[in-house]
Amino acid sequence: MQTQKFNKLNEEVIELVKNNAVGVIPTDTIYGIIGSALSPRVVERIYEIKERDRDKPMIVLIASEHDLRSYFDIDLPEKFKNIWPGKVSLIVECDKFPHIHRGGNSIAFRIPDDSNLINFLKEVGPIVAPSANIQGRDPALNIKKAEDYFGNEVDFYVDAGVKKSKPSTLIRLKNNEVEILRDGAVNLKSFQ
Repeated sequence: MQTQKFNKLNEEVIELVKNNAVGVIPTDTIYGIIGSALSPRVVERIYEIKERDRDKPMIVLIASEHDLRSYFDIDLPEKFKNIWPGKVSLIVECDKFPHIHRGGNSIAFRIPDDSNLINFLKEVGPIVAPSANIQGRDPALNIKKAEDYFGNEVDFYVDAGVKKSKPSTLIRLKNNEVEILRDGAVNLKSFQ
């Protein structure tokens, strides 16, 4: 497949992702290299393209809390009902989908605060969306940089100009306690 370029998340991009393509899109924070979270083959391909540590799990973007229940059989604790949509990634225990949790029995989820991205996720289902870069290098803030990293190794690029943001705030829920693992775009001191 020849690498394709788009200016927005359109029907063609939706069909590509539904057919297990891997691409670079703007997320609610920065550009991400994305593909179906439900496909072990797609997830492994992203690990290869990014040269990512195989033991390091990826964040999964979902369209709604309902996706947690329907795809992953997870009920969101009441105390987290108001954190989404937003730039907060929540790690919860999940022993399903070992190709995502990498043996750690937990997965980080985020519902982005971006209506176009939400509509895209409603069509394609959950996606893994790590930053668009080779591990250990700076995240791509534009498509040119992403192309420098990945070239024709990905199936498509969606160009939305410069995307620059702090990464999502990363928190973990374990035994009903909240731990902030990474300060990011949202201040969640109130959860501690």
